[in-house]
Amino acid sequence: MILSANLPTAIDEAARALQRGALLGLPTETVYGLAADADNEAAVAAIFAAKGRPSNHPLIVHVADAAAITRFAKEVPLFAQQLIDAFWPGPLTLILPRRAGMVAAATGGQDSVGLRCPSHPVAHSVLQACTQLQPPVWGVAAPSANRFGRVSPTTAAHVQSEFGDDLLVLDGGECAVGIESTIVDCTRGVPVLLRPGAVSRADIERACGLRPLSKEELPAHTPRASGTLLAHYAPDAKVRLMDAKQLQAGLDLLGADAAHLGVYARSPLQVRSQVELRRMPDDASAAAQELFSMLREFDTAGVRLLWIETPPATPAWEGVRDRLQRAAAA
Repeated sequence: MILSANLPTAIDEAARALQRGALLGLPTETVYGLAADADNEAAVAAIFAAKGRPSNHPLIVHVADAAAITRFAKEVPLFAQQLIDAFWPGPLTLILPRRAGMVAAATGGQDSVGLRCPSHPVAHSVLQACTQLQPPVWGVAAPSANRFGRVSPTTAAHVQSEFGDDLLVLDGGECAVGIESTIVDCTRGVPVLLRPGAVSRADIERACGLRPLSKEELPAHTPRASGTLLAHYAPDAKVRLMDAKQLQAGLDLLGADAAHLGVYARSPLQVRSQVELRRMPDDASAAAQELFSMLREFDTAGVRLLWIETPPATPAWEGVRDRLQRAAAA
C-alpha cells in the first residue's frame, strides 16, 4: 500500500510500523529504501528474505542525527568526524568500527557498521519520530527497495512494482539524487572510497584534507559494503556500454532490423528503425537523477538489448559510470 507522506498521520504510522517489526518502503534523497528496525534481528532477516539478498551482505543503518553514532560505532576518527560535519545529513555513508553487541545481523557479522543520516525531509521525520517512541527505534536498516541485484527504485511506484501491495510504502516523491550514497571506509586510518556517489572524491578531500584511496590502493581487509558487487543494478535488458562511434556503427549495421533494442546516449545519432531511443542528459547530476527510472522505462518498453553511451571519464560522472558498469556486468 502506498501512503502519502503528506497525510497528517503518515509519519507516525510509518514509525510505528518499524517499531513493531514491519518492513517499510522509505524515501530518501538517493533511492527508496526497504527499511526495518536495525536492532530487531527478525525484522532485519525479513529484509534479506524479501530482497533475496545474501545475509552476509551488509545493510546501511540510517540514523536521525550524528548524536546516534555512538550507539552503533565505538570510535569515530577525526577525518570521519570532519566528513560528518561537512555532509550529514546527506548522501554519504561512513563505515566505522561497530560497537560490540549492536546491529550484528544488519552488518553481515562484520565488526564494522555503515552509518548514514539522510537529508530527505520525509526520511528525517520518520527517523526522528522513531527515536520518540517507547521503546525507541534508534537506527533503521534500509538497503534499496528492490530485489537483489536489480535496478534501484526512485519512486514509490517502483517499490510497489517490486514488492506488491502488501508492503507499506511511504510516498515522498521522486528521489532528488537518484543513485545510492557514496560509501567511505573509515576503519583503516585513511578514507577509502568503496562506492562513488553524489559526494565526490574531491568533496571528500576538501572536507578532511586527505585524498581518499581506492579499494585497489588499499585492498587488504576491505569490509563488505552495500552495492559493491561486480554485477548489480541490472535491468531485464542486457546492457552494453559503447562510445558514440560504436553506437552509430552498430545502428547502421542493424538498419531496420533492430527489434527490442534500446539506446540511451548523449550524442546525436542517426536511427533508421524502431529503436527505443532516449537522450541522456549532458549534466552528470541530471543523468544520475533519472538513471534508474530510465532503465526501468526501457524494461517496460520490452527492450531486450540496451546500448548505452559510456559516460565521460571525469569525476562528476564517476557515480553514473560505476552503476552502469555494474549493470553491464550482470
